[in-house]
Amino acid sequence: MDILEILFSASFWAAAIRIASPLIFATLGELICERAGVLNLGIEGIMVAGAFSGWIAVWAGLPLWGGVGVALLTGMGFGLLHATLSVPFGLSQHVVGIGLTLLATSLTFYTYRVVLPEVSSPPKIDAFQPYEIPFLSDLPLFGPALFSQTPLTYAAFVLAGLCAYTLYRTPLGLAVRAAGENPSAVAAQGLSVTAIRMGAVIVGSGFMAVGGAFLTLSAFDSFFFDMVNGRGWICIALVVFGAWRPGKAVLGAILFAAFDALQIRLQQTGIGAVVPYQLFLMLPYILSILALVVMSRRAEVPAALMVPFNKGER
Repeated sequence: MDILEILFSASFWAAAIRIASPLIFATLGELICERAGVLNLGIEGIMVAGAFSGWIAVWAGLPLWGGVGVALLTGMGFGLLHATLSVPFGLSQHVVGIGLTLLATSLTFYTYRVVLPEVSSPPKIDAFQPYEIPFLSDLPLFGPALFSQTPLTYAAFVLAGLCAYTLYRTPLGLAVRAAGENPSAVAAQGLSVTAIRMGAVIVGSGFMAVGGAFLTLSAFDSFFFDMVNGRGWICIALVVFGAWRPGKAVLGAILFAAFDALQIRLQQTGIGAVVPYQLFLMLPYILSILALVVMSRRAEVPAALMVPFNKGER
């Protein structure tokens, strides 16, 4: 009865959508990279850098949307580094990605200590506040969940629609998908596979950083270490769960977020009094792994994912 009451409450779904929002940004970014044939394992570090850069920019005086822009540019900068090393130079995408995560994370923490050397607790900012859409927010159950969110949450779902439209309804999207499936065919059409892949990694990394900035500019009002807490790795799994399709990936993000919101609420019920809290913390990851196993068996991996392309070679 406790579980049913939780599942049919508007506050539960509102929390699930809020938790899913940064995952949607970062998952879409990773999906774009992989659709073009590049695995970006730098996602975790890029999210950390985005969370910090957006927050510190607002703390320094920029408006909230200015902080989002700074996070976007920060992510694109790291994406440019990743793309340069992994696409034209053809270095291992695994090694480059892990190295980028270590670089971005360490550089973020170093910058934090330089900018705020004697601060025991990070300063707070005025974060995005929920905006209720008239009439729609009054709908039962899903009204407060979907239409009483912060502007960045709305932006996440708009971005998902734009990504889906671009990938499947425009020549640009066709070129990106072809670069991850058959780059030789792209080159035969006179297009630059290197430029397409580099552009996808740069743009995708920018979206990842905005996902990190969501945590400091919308979900919370400050930056603290370990706030990303493995969300980047979850997003890589969500891309597989969604079979490299934006719509399914968004549904996967909401599903994981619902599991996460559920375990938080279960700890506060009678069940939480007899079950160790560590089991609740494991719940969303266990359920997500099971869902990933079921869905990934039918997923078709982009044929040229992680395959370097050199023009003229077969």
